[in-house]
Amino acid sequence: MSLSQFSLTGKTALITGGGSGIGLGIAKSFVEAGGHAVIIGRTELTLEKACKELGVNSSYYVYDITNQSGMKQLIAKIEADCGAIHILVNNAGIHLKAPVSKTTDDGFLNVIQTHLLSSFTLSREVMESMKRNNIKGSIIMISSMTGIMAMTQVVAYTSAKTGMLGLMRGLLADYAEDGIRVNSIAPGWIESKMLHQALDSDAERKNKILNRIPFKDFGQPEDIGNAAVFLASDASKYVNGVLLPVDGGAAVGF
Repeated sequence: MSLSQFSLTGKTALITGGGSGIGLGIAKSFVEAGGHAVIIGRTELTLEKACKELGVNSSYYVYDITNQSGMKQLIAKIEADCGAIHILVNNAGIHLKAPVSKTTDDGFLNVIQTHLLSSFTLSREVMESMKRNNIKGSIIMISSMTGIMAMTQVVAYTSAKTGMLGLMRGLLADYAEDGIRVNSIAPGWIESKMLHQALDSDAERKNKILNRIPFKDFGQPEDIGNAAVFLASDASKYVNGVLLPVDGGAAVGF
């Protein structure tokens, strides 16, 4: 086996929420593998800073992924500037920590729209573009450990992240004949701003999670990035429809 199969040279990757945390970790890994990382998000300062860190093989676009109506135009703009898209990573999302009794309908719907509906619309537009350009591309859903196990106080997040697995299967069924693969990654507890917002004020929950992880430590964004490189590259050309946990063993920890 040649390591060249892991190369992303000549490929353009679109990463939602790519300006920080897991998204930025994925973008870094893609650039290191030779790809061009296109990151999108809502805050220009964050994106600009990320691109300075990523280097010349990166671009950014300020865009709110909950704006479904503008996605076709966004894809056209990216293709005009950066070339055809070979890889899409649906990573952007928001968190809502609340018991079921305190989770409002609007709060629930906001999480679903941000994670699930946006991933559907963007995937549809990108996959249609791949089909037109005869690109055997790769779509990667960033799901969650809540797509595998039950957790308290995250009913909206759990529903959205589990829904992304169903979305993966539905997209795969319609586009496999076009050579477009769809896979998912379930990150464990990865060092990020979102992680600390959820756990720093809840020592009991934090300790419970750490005690479940055999490594007794949180992962790093590049751990997800390295897994994404595999799923985006020709090294995984016969991998389709899988959920890959990258969790330090939490899913099977005792």
